[in-house]
Amino acid sequence: MPRVDDAYNIFDLRDKAKARVPKWLFEFVDRGTEDEVALRNNREAFDRIKLKPRVLKDVSGRDPSVSLFGKTHQLPIAIAPTGAAGMLWYEGELALARAAKAAGIPFTLATGSITSMERVAAEVGGTLWMQLYMFADRKMSLELVKRAADAGFEALLVTVDTAVSGNREYNHRNGFSVPFAYNSRNTLDVLTHPRWLCSVLLHYLLTTGMPNRENFPEALRKKITSGFGEQKAARNDSLNWDDMKMLRDHWPGKLLAKGILHPDDARLAVANGADGVIVSNHGGRCLDATMAPIDALPEIVEAVGDRATVIMDSGIRRGSDVVKALALGAKTVLIGRSTLYGTAAAGEAGAARAIQIYREEIGRVMALCGCSSVEQLTRELLDYVKVR
Repeated sequence: MPRVDDAYNIFDLRDKAKARVPKWLFEFVDRGTEDEVALRNNREAFDRIKLKPRVLKDVSGRDPSVSLFGKTHQLPIAIAPTGAAGMLWYEGELALARAAKAAGIPFTLATGSITSMERVAAEVGGTLWMQLYMFADRKMSLELVKRAADAGFEALLVTVDTAVSGNREYNHRNGFSVPFAYNSRNTLDVLTHPRWLCSVLLHYLLTTGMPNRENFPEALRKKITSGFGEQKAARNDSLNWDDMKMLRDHWPGKLLAKGILHPDDARLAVANGADGVIVSNHGGRCLDATMAPIDALPEIVEAVGDRATVIMDSGIRRGSDVVKALALGAKTVLIGRSTLYGTAAAGEAGAARAIQIYREEIGRVMALCGCSSVEQLTRELLDYVKVR
């Protein structure tokens, strides 16, 4: 098992992941879209926000836990839906879900994952959320919704910011495509990463064969080397607010709209049945000219008030980023790339190390700000002027 105890921050785990997996796979996870303006701005926006700590406060009993949808979680973070975990590490979705359960935080399974939702529920459990990409054929979408409800998933995160796919030019340069196809560029890349080749790709080929998209509707459930994206049923550019109403009628758990940046859309989400909104620009992977979600967060919090739960993602790499988001009104944050780096580096141990890094950093920042609980993280701790 690779070592991760010498990874002192998320950037160290990123370096380990980069060394272990092929370039085309690493960049699919790590990079943004087009000129990567949004990707950089997500980080720069956090850097612009400064903290105004309070001192001489008794912080010996610090508690970073949060209450969310009637349950207490040990940290103010949850695992974001990321479809690549199962290719970064053999059965990586299970590894990541186990790390989340052990840490007492929610895990979100992506529609595009290669491990079925039923298997994650049966073999891991914990607080499980399901991400949904809507299909043009609404019956296919409802098939997934029913499966998730039957498996015991507690929340449905509907991704609303991908009417079309982002323009990720580097994928073409790296010889990577969906569906995956072998070519001279990616084959050489794989051969120069023998640890990943043997422990992941060959492991699948020698056991279950090339992985399937296990959470797709039955009509589209094919191997990752098979096409699906051009099929009319797989497109979701006709998604509208009536679909949110429909999902509200069919989904018994908590319903969240993921990918909100405009306060009017946040209001519409709540009006159409959402229990929460996730302020996100898809990690800078869709529209390159978007504002940073941390800058959109205050207006959205104000727009929905106490009528819905506001969560945020995109650009978070440090515990101080988490604290800043909470101080601006987020109830928790979603962590995506950070735990993928850990999973790519060392499976469950790497994902657990990423979560532990956040645990340590959040606790340290809370103490240095004079706060003993998440409820004490308020706007008064921030020196923040949004850049327009």
